[in-house]
Amino acid sequence: MSLPEEQPPASAESVPADVPSLQTALAAAETRAKEAEARADANRDQQIRALAELDNVRKRAARDIEQAHKFALEKFVGELLGVKDSLELGLASAGSGDAKSLLSGTEATLKLLSKAFEKVGLVEVTPQGEPFNPELHEAMAGQESKDVAPNTVLQVVQKGYQLNGRLLRPARVIVSREPANG
Repeated sequence: MSLPEEQPPASAESVPADVPSLQTALAAAETRAKEAEARADANRDQQIRALAELDNVRKRAARDIEQAHKFALEKFVGELLGVKDSLELGLASAGSGDAKSLLSGTEATLKLLSKAFEKVGLVEVTPQGEPFNPELHEAMAGQESKDVAPNTVLQVVQKGYQLNGRLLRPARVIVSREPANG
């Protein structure tokens, strides 16, 4: 067996001609890699900031919702304060006044209460003479009637109420039915 001959070190003259272009390409690749890292760092920073902002928005929204729940009735209660004041004045003057002034005070208080209800979107359901609607009315009884069509509200026993289109309490009614033949 023969040992491989050692090659003498390459001289500058024996270096392949494409080495300088490889070194340039390597330097360009390193520059692009550094630029890519810088962009990645910038994107990571933007992502962290965006996540922090999103978290702040969530916390702010949660606080706003909590405040809305806490003070949802503020407007309504403010409207009812006048009604309470009127009732207190009526009670204070009840002992010294006559029945007529007490009645007019009570009527004024009822008007204040009705206006307060209107301002917050509370609407009365009073279906006297209207066709019976099971979505808005609760039939308490049926009564025979020759004068009105069957399934018509003859009498409202208790008014119903809707708040912004949603039924709070159905109107309790007496509904007409056909007279028995006999």
